[in-house]
Amino acid sequence: MYIRLDRIHRAVPVIIGGFTLVSIAVLFTWDAFPGYSPSEAHNVLAALPLAMIALAYLVYQAARRPPFRELVKAIMLTLAFVSWAANQLWSNLRQATLLNDIAIALFVLDVFLVMVGWPATSPDESFAETYVAPSYPLESSPGHKDQTGQ
Repeated sequence: MYIRLDRIHRAVPVIIGGFTLVSIAVLFTWDAFPGYSPSEAHNVLAALPLAMIALAYLVYQAARRPPFRELVKAIMLTLAFVSWAANQLWSNLRQATLLNDIAIALFVLDVFLVMVGWPATSPDESFAETYVAPSYPLESSPGHKDQTGQ
């Protein structure tokens, strides 16, 4: 059964996510005013939000306690973000291209798995949203009119 996490279980990943959004604002500030900080700072500022959102998502999934296959998929997505972050951080290394290619492969695989419905236990819904069908019969639903319009 898929349920939304209560506030306590959502707090840590949401706080990390909030800091991630702040780090994006800092990155865009650097882009707008690149002369005010060292050029090497951009690599760190670009890698930071990627690594932080990977951490936030992994903490979120750990709190959610999904089935094993979904956890594997979450770890795969986390590794994609970490590979991308490493590529941003160490862009001058020879291995940066490999890290970038790993990130691309994992992101593509993740989207493909979503399209084919793997794992089968995953809800076929929008990301992070859960729909619960009404438990009352249609005839007794609020605003329902029968065939006569009443």
